[in-house]
Amino acid sequence: MGIPPAKRSKRPFIILGLVLGSVAIAGFVYYLLNRGYATTDDAQVDGNIYQISPKIAGQVAQVLVSDNQHVTTGQPLVQFDARDQQAALAKAQAGYEQAQAQIIVAQANEAEAAANVVVANSALLQAQQDYQRYHAINQRAISQQSLDSVTATISAAKAKYDAAVQQQNAMQAAITAAQAALAAAKVDVANAQLQLSYTTITAPADGRISQRSVRAGEVEAPGAGLMGLVGDHVWVTANYKETQLPGIKPGDPATVTIDAVPGITFKAHVDSIQAGTGAVFSLLPAQNATGNYVKVIQRVPVKLVFDDDRVAQYNLSPGMSAEPSITLQQ
Repeated sequence: MGIPPAKRSKRPFIILGLVLGSVAIAGFVYYLLNRGYATTDDAQVDGNIYQISPKIAGQVAQVLVSDNQHVTTGQPLVQFDARDQQAALAKAQAGYEQAQAQIIVAQANEAEAAANVVVANSALLQAQQDYQRYHAINQRAISQQSLDSVTATISAAKAKYDAAVQQQNAMQAAITAAQAALAAAKVDVANAQLQLSYTTITAPADGRISQRSVRAGEVEAPGAGLMGLVGDHVWVTANYKETQLPGIKPGDPATVTIDAVPGITFKAHVDSIQAGTGAVFSLLPAQNATGNYVKVIQRVPVKLVFDDDRVAQYNLSPGMSAEPSITLQQ
């Protein structure tokens, strides 16, 4: 008789079944725990980065900050040699004072011209009265020479009066021109003061200095990059799959963990959702009107704002990796 075949052990199948069952249970539990959340690991800390540049050309006299130094709004960062601008301001102020003096002179001339008009008008009135008196008496009692003299006198008085009025009008025009020159000189002073203010570059916001490249003694052109300033205010930009967006809306609470700050979970909320995927804002957006199109799930940036005061205790910088979890509101 032959030897009966040995029975196969069921232990491997049992172990396999237990493993698969455990995986299924774990997956189901994970689904139950996370079905009310939207998470992603495609996220990073974001913030305002200011490029510090001069508005005028000039030589750097002093660099008043060091690398990674924290500064406050309005704090001086770079001082340029201001002698040219100071000289221009002094010249503009002298021009302004001269324009003020011209107005005083023009006003004095106008006052004198107005007085001359009064005198000429008085002489004209006197001549007119004499003319009327001569014509009121008997013409036979007055010689023709006297009548001619009175007529000539009134004509001369009228001419002098007209000339005095024209002179007064000219002086009034001179006052208007002097006032315009004064306004222009005032603008020159303001512009010179503005140019002088550009010689001191100040911090546009609270933050930390980064990538400082400027050195004292260098001659810089307008727009040259001197340093960067990373603002203190930071947020998280999370790139969620487009399939996750239906459950996300502004105001939803969220939690954020930062790789650089292990063990700490920060509170946040959804501030806004970008109107467009990241692909359409890229330097070279994809051209899908081709015959080899492959559908790819797109990602949309979602801005999360911190609600946690502890953020100020850590030096969170733009570019740091973050993992947000948004609690979906039913």
